Amino acid sequence: MIQQPTPRKTDFSTIVHGYALADPYHWLKQKDTQEVLDYLHADNAYMKQYMSSTEQLQEQLYAEMRGRIKEQDSTVPEKSGEYLYYSRTEEGKQYRIFCRKKDISDSQEEVILDANLLAEGHPYFVLGNLKWSPDHRFIAYSCDMNGSEHFSIYVKDLTNGTIHPEVLHGADTAIEWFQDSHAFLYLSLDSTRRAYKVLRHHLGTEQETDVLLIHETDEAFFLGLDSSRDGAYLFADASSKTTSEVWMMSATDTNTEFLSIMGRTHNHEYSVTSYGSALYILSNDKATNFRLMVANIQTPSVWTQFIPHRPETRLQWIFPYATYIIIGERTAGITGMRIQSLSDIQDFHYPDFPEPVYEIYPGKNYEPDSETFRIHYSSPITPPSVYNYHIVNKHLELLKRDTIKGDYNPEEYITERHYAEVEHGIKVPLTITRKRNCVLNGQSPSFMIGYGSYGFSLPPSFSSSIISLMDRGFICVKAHIRGGGDMGEQWYLDGKLKYKKNTFTDFIACAEYLINNKFTSADRLAVQGGSAGGLLMGAIANMRPDLFACIVASVPFVDLMNTMLDSTLPLTIAEYEEWGNPNQQEDFEYMLSYSPYDNISHQSYSHILAIAGYHDQRVSYWEPAKWIAKLRDFSTSESAILLYTKFSAGHFGASGRFDYLKELALEYAFILKHIPN
Repeated sequence: MIQQPTPRKTDFSTIVHGYALADPYHWLKQKDTQEVLDYLHADNAYMKQYMSSTEQLQEQLYAEMRGRIKEQDSTVPEKSGEYLYYSRTEEGKQYRIFCRKKDISDSQEEVILDANLLAEGHPYFVLGNLKWSPDHRFIAYSCDMNGSEHFSIYVKDLTNGTIHPEVLHGADTAIEWFQDSHAFLYLSLDSTRRAYKVLRHHLGTEQETDVLLIHETDEAFFLGLDSSRDGAYLFADASSKTTSEVWMMSATDTNTEFLSIMGRTHNHEYSVTSYGSALYILSNDKATNFRLMVANIQTPSVWTQFIPHRPETRLQWIFPYATYIIIGERTAGITGMRIQSLSDIQDFHYPDFPEPVYEIYPGKNYEPDSETFRIHYSSPITPPSVYNYHIVNKHLELLKRDTIKGDYNPEEYITERHYAEVEHGIKVPLTITRKRNCVLNGQSPSFMIGYGSYGFSLPPSFSSSIISLMDRGFICVKAHIRGGGDMGEQWYLDGKLKYKKNTFTDFIACAEYLINNKFTSADRLAVQGGSAGGLLMGAIANMRPDLFACIVASVPFVDLMNTMLDSTLPLTIAEYEEWGNPNQQEDFEYMLSYSPYDNISHQSYSHILAIAGYHDQRVSYWEPAKWIAKLRDFSTSESAILLYTKFSAGHFGASGRFDYLKELALEYAFILKHIPN
């Protein structure tokens, strides 16, 4: 019988603004020391022993989830030049195979990259990006082999299959080709994984000779790359959580320099693309939810408003064409698509989608002169679907809907949008999905997830895995709480910095709504959140443990104070605009008031499973490790409080499509072990 590991405690503390931050498990930060490794492995063994009674259930869950996947499948091809590009999966293989064929009848498939071959011999593998050159001769692709999110870029010649000898290390995923097909832009990372340099690489040259074009010295800003719809221009952007700057250069001249479009003004965020002689800009200047501006390429800083700000609608993305522009808009938590004439502001329309609650996002849409627009669609009960929208005749054409193997029938399930009311009459949306025969008597097991940070929306999209819970009687819920972007930019602003606690109280209100309206009861409610959603889990575990039977926290950001006080850690300085700067006393005191690790108290805690990634560069493994150790020390209940550290993964968990399901099976088994169903 393996005993629950009990890590040693020290009297280590940090004095900040007159406060002593006790950190008895500070020593767990000593990565790769034998004591730390022994402790983490002991905790894994303890977790495995505790969950041993669910091994058969885990195998069953894994078989169910994998059994719904059509293992041999292919994406709908997208046209680029004279080729159709697509990817496919093969039975039993973890990763995608990337292919193309000529856009003519009876053309033969050409495999341009098999990620399964690249992943051989590596316990972790992620293909970050794949970009073909404008002449379609080369591909440049980026790989991460250990979960560190430091990518290496390779170049392959598709005429003979050879890999170029030069490899670009320490890179981000972004790649943008020049029109000559012999040079491209990429981003270099600093020691904190911040993209801080834009470099130009010429094929056949060593990385040391690459030309530096932009060097971002402000540690709050990350660089990004993009290209125009017609391939004529390349864009670089520097973005913090509140401010951005965009540069442009010709894609036809590899010796040119970047030109800043509008400079950098605090709290002004904007993004830019172009088509022909026009620039199209989404800007939040005097527009919380952004407005659409236009400018001439020759005078890029002279902007004219095209679509004004609307307080109820957040502009999200744009695709310009010769005579119209397609705009992704989020209104009342649902993404719509506006087809807007460029010659008449009054001439626009919105395609109708088949369900009231759904999620869409644009396809690649490589061809700038096409009369169709590729869309990806799903809902909580409708599997991922691919449509072409025909602009002229306003027709949605279904090209493919993913096959869910087994006996899944969407007619047996129902999705509804509900609202939990909080202070000042604010209504927080919940997307609730369940089997139609589920009786609402307050006794149904339920599973609710939340995130609520960075303005990221929690899309009401499809998950084939969660069917395993719904078929066991679970009601599955997504809580669209403040701090996310579900209801627009103000929704995000009202859940960050000095309003961060709104995220937690919104989630608690959603739980109370489910209980008060007979969906479930507190002893049957499981919740889950990851990363910043893990901070949510840590906060609500302290605030209202009576509401939640079971909490799953994946790579949880729970040691807010120690992380944000350490400027040497990845992301810390950039995160000041999300959480606050603890070096300022007012911010420090507010952050300390909800920091999960610092607010653990002697009380009865829920069942908790925390999952850490040993190579995680975003949320260090020691955050959940310290959190779990302290929870065990303070908890007055007999609840299971478990830690599982993955030693071959980073922030995003297992990289293979089947390995990920094994992790999910563990999480679901933990929930099912503690919630009657």
